[in-house]
Amino acid sequence: MKIRLLTIGKIKEKYLQDGIAEYLKRLKPYATVEIIEVMDEAVSEKASPSEIEIAKQKEGQKLLKYLKDNDFIINLDLNQKQYSSPEFANLLSKSLQDGGASVNFVIGGSYGLSNELKNRANLSISLSNMTFLHQMTRLILLEQLYRAFKINRNEVYHK
Repeated sequence: MKIRLLTIGKIKEKYLQDGIAEYLKRLKPYATVEIIEVMDEAVSEKASPSEIEIAKQKEGQKLLKYLKDNDFIINLDLNQKQYSSPEFANLLSKSLQDGGASVNFVIGGSYGLSNELKNRANLSISLSNMTFLHQMTRLILLEQLYRAFKINRNEVYHK
């Protein structure tokens, strides 16, 4: 099984890097996990909606270069359905079947995903109604992937 996280931006904080490394290590028995990072577009704090849209489009184009026509893609999008951990485990299992044992999770930049990426996805999900630091999303997703594999294999993991 192969899982790719396609992400905008680099993780700079050591505590997040350490957490990500820990969950990548924990996931090794279950799947090959690859993280692809592309640079975010610089956007001023006073950017207009059109400037933000241009930045999202540029970021989207960078990520689309890594996707093939037949890739199975799940976007993380704040405005989509949320899943409990058992529901996410079922979703992951089904997605790995539908995706030929390969799934791509797309994490957009701090302003979200381009319309082209939204249209390209097979599914879009939300991790929470809460707002997290953009960089934390990667760690949270990796933890939930690990939890999903544990659930799907009926293995013990703290609740």
